[in-house]
Amino acid sequence: MRGWKFKRWEPGPQGDNIFDNLLEIFRQLLLYTAGNASEALNWMTELDRQHHFTTEDYGMADFIEELKEKNFLKSQPGRPGTDLQLDSKMEIHLRRTALDEIFDQLSKSGRGNHDTRYSGKGDETTSELKKYEYGDPLDKISMPDSLKNAILRSGLNDLQLSQEDLEVKETYYKTRTSSVLMIDISHSMILYGEDRITPARKVALALSELITTKYPKDTLDVIVFGNDAWQVELNELPYLEVGPYHTNTVAGLELAIDLLRKRRNPNKQILMITDGKPTCIKQGKKYYKNSFGLDKKILNRTLTLAHKCRKMRIPITTFMIASDPWLVDFVDQFTRANGGKAYYSSPDNLGEFIFKNYKN
Repeated sequence: MRGWKFKRWEPGPQGDNIFDNLLEIFRQLLLYTAGNASEALNWMTELDRQHHFTTEDYGMADFIEELKEKNFLKSQPGRPGTDLQLDSKMEIHLRRTALDEIFDQLSKSGRGNHDTRYSGKGDETTSELKKYEYGDPLDKISMPDSLKNAILRSGLNDLQLSQEDLEVKETYYKTRTSSVLMIDISHSMILYGEDRITPARKVALALSELITTKYPKDTLDVIVFGNDAWQVELNELPYLEVGPYHTNTVAGLELAIDLLRKRRNPNKQILMITDGKPTCIKQGKKYYKNSFGLDKKILNRTLTLAHKCRKMRIPITTFMIASDPWLVDFVDQFTRANGGKAYYSSPDNLGEFIFKNYKN
């Protein structure tokens, strides 16, 4: 697990805001406690005892009260003062700060659609000109170039502007995308002492904020998969936890396909974050499980769905948080079957890979 180094807080030359410093520590701890505010505050109290974040004038109790006053925290109903939970403002704050950390190279300009290589009716004007065609927006007509054409054709003394003189500023066609983000919450995401669910959770927070702010015309559905698969809302992302589950990739893909069928957008994609091979499928009401190697029955069902998505023109991008050769072999088979993409990454660079693929 990646650690954090703490030291005694010293005010900077300009005077640091102690609340903001404590809020940053609190936010990072929330990612590790799956949004459990009380547990994060207990960790902070212990860290403060060892490293002295607070001062005589501003203690942990002051910090908690300020969190409540600023609507970051609230008491659970029926349990005032004994247990705390995140307010919606804190959930939004987690998404925005995750976006800032993972996608800090994003430009702030532009909202909405993705760029394409195709020209056509769109929002972004280029330096190119084309002849006016019926249906072109009138506000895109370049009057200086159109008048120049009329002068060259008829002269200044008998200036007549006709349709054949009109030049229109070319624009790039814009498109929209419907995405399903699949997050593996099987037990292997925290196995062998390596925390993989925290960066996956962080990327999901950032991706949801990216789409809702930079690409507001896009849609994003988030699902988690273990023995089964189910949809989660955006406000549930900070609380994702690993369970004692196998990896039922088939259930996740089936749910993703069902969700994308309901989207009228022709551009669809699946982004899958996982760290292992599929180990489970459901047969009727029973589960068929095999954690050892690649089971042919499970593998064939998974590859069949990869082929199905290819026929439906739904590319799947797999982000594998592992590099074991036998896992790489499975991902290669899966990716070839779908015609999609695959990235092999460590938890530290997972966010960068998702950004690059989504933008392109």
